[in-house]
Amino acid sequence: MDALRVAFVTETYPPEVNGVATTTKQFVEGLQARGHAVQLLRPRQQAADAAVQRPGLQEVLLPGLAIPGYAQLRMGLPATGTLLRLWRRQRPDVVHVATEGPLGWSALRAAQRLGLPVSSDFRTNFDAYSRHYGIGWLQRPITAYLRRFHNRCGCTLVPTEPLRQRLARSGFERLHVVPRGVDTGRFGPAHRSPALRAQWGAAADDLVLGCVGRLAPEKGLLLAIEAFHRLRGRQARLRLVLVGDGPQRAALQAACPDAVFAGVQQGHALAAHYASFDLFLFPSQTETFGNATVEAMASGLPVVAFDHAAAGQLISPGRNGLLAPLDDGAAFLSLAAQAAGDAAWRARLGEAARQTALALGWDSVVHGFEARLVQVARGEALPAVRPALPADVDLNQPAR
Repeated sequence: MDALRVAFVTETYPPEVNGVATTTKQFVEGLQARGHAVQLLRPRQQAADAAVQRPGLQEVLLPGLAIPGYAQLRMGLPATGTLLRLWRRQRPDVVHVATEGPLGWSALRAAQRLGLPVSSDFRTNFDAYSRHYGIGWLQRPITAYLRRFHNRCGCTLVPTEPLRQRLARSGFERLHVVPRGVDTGRFGPAHRSPALRAQWGAAADDLVLGCVGRLAPEKGLLLAIEAFHRLRGRQARLRLVLVGDGPQRAALQAACPDAVFAGVQQGHALAAHYASFDLFLFPSQTETFGNATVEAMASGLPVVAFDHAAAGQLISPGRNGLLAPLDDGAAFLSLAAQAAGDAAWRARLGEAARQTALALGWDSVVHGFEARLVQVARGEALPAVRPALPADVDLNQPAR
C-alpha cells in the first residue's frame, strides 16, 4: 500500500481527556507507524503550546475557544482561508475530519473547494446531548446539520453497527463501521492497587463501585448514585468512586457527599483506578461507543450498562457483564444489586470481560481505518444508501 499524505482535522486531542481525543491519538500514531505522513490540524490548547514537527507528523495549531461549561476543552474557530492556503501549498491525498465543529466544517469546505477527497467520523451524539441541557427543541436542527455535514463526505466512519443502522434510518449516507480498540497492556487487572483502595477507605474485602467519564448530565451518573445509596443499606462499607470532571461535579457531590471524587486521571493512574474497582457502573445512554466500557472490561471488571453502544455490542448478559434495556433505570438498579451481592459471580464475569477485550487490540482497528482512508483517497467510497424510513426519526431509538 502506497503511503498517503493525510490531513487529520480534530477539535480535541490529548492531553484533553475524552474518548474522541484518545481514539484520535491512536489513529494518528497508528497511521504514522504504518508509514503515512500525517498533518494534524487542531486548536491550540494552551498559549505556550508549540506545534510538533517530526518525520511523519506535521502539527498545525489553529485558534480555538473554550467550550461553555467545559473550560478544559476547546473548539476550533472557522479557518477556511488558512486551510485553503495550507493545502494549496501541499495537497494532501485525503482529508479526514474527526469532529463536526467550526474547524471541521471549515476543513470540509476547503477540501471541497480544492477537490480533495474527505472522510469523517461520527463520534459524539450532540443531538442527544441537547435533551440534557434544556434545549431538546434543538435536537432536529442539530441532526439536520450533522446529516448535511456527513453526507458531503466520501465516507463516514461509525464505531458500531447499531449506530450505523440508526444513522442510515435518519438519512445519513456512505456509512462504514470501524470500531474502537483498547490498549490491553495499559489496562489490566495487574494494576490493582491496595494502597489506592486504602485511600478510598476500602479494605481488601470491601466492595468498590466505579464510574469513569465526564461528570455531566448526559452521562446519567445520578442513577449510579442511586444504586450506591440503595446498596449501602445492605453493605455499610460500600464505596463509590467517580473518576473525571465536568459541569455536574458540584451537583453530584451534593447528591452524594460520601462518594470519592477522584478527578481526572491519566496513564498508569487511570489504569490503577480501573483495576482497583470491583464493579463498574456505566449508566450513560448517549454514547456513540463508550471507551470506558472496553477499558473497564480490559481491566477485568464486570460492567453493568445499558444495552447500547459498545456495551450492547460486546457484553453477553450473564457471561461477561450485565445489560439493562434502554430507558429502564429500575432494571439497571436491579442488575447492580445482583452483581454487588455475589463476589464469585463478579469474578467470573470480570475474567470473561478481560478475554473479550483482548480481541480488541488497536492494530487491527487502525488497519480498518487505514483501509477506509485508502478507499476514499482512490475515489472508491461506499455508495450512497437511501434511508428506508423518514429522515426525522430519533437517532437514539434502537434499530428494529
